[in-house]
Amino acid sequence: MSDDHHEQHTFETADAGASLTFPMQCSALRKNGHVVIKGRPCKIIDMSTSKTGKHGHAKVHLVGTDIFTGRKYEDLSPSTHNMDVPNVSRQEYALLNIDDGFLSLMLADGSMKDDVKLPEGELGEKLEEEFEEGKELIVTVVSSMGEEHALAYKEAPKS
Repeated sequence: MSDDHHEQHTFETADAGASLTFPMQCSALRKNGHVVIKGRPCKIIDMSTSKTGKHGHAKVHLVGTDIFTGRKYEDLSPSTHNMDVPNVSRQEYALLNIDDGFLSLMLADGSMKDDVKLPEGELGEKLEEEFEEGKELIVTVVSSMGEEHALAYKEAPKS
């Protein structure tokens, strides 16, 4: 058994929806696309292919930034191998309230969503500040691999 606490898998819940990732051959990945590196959904910011040695496959060197934390990850993989590509979706919601570090968001159909955290740092501070000034804001929430983060916001167009 592994000492690493990240390796323990539990399969108690099932999801009938789409899977979190899909496989794609390394050589088919492109810059600005997405890939899973070290278990994190990343945007590819740089990739290079090295030629094979006497006995071996061409290797693809991937550099990506975590789409949620901005942390940089690198990976080296044979070009013929498959890598996981995360399913990434972006949704825009109207901001109704900020309560206890969480955003109260309204979906287009009028239903509520209260489980998205206020972003940390400058983005969260500016969002809170503009909301308190009475501006109507639209928040962009990116979700992938069971995680959701508010990554951007803009002022709602005046109707």
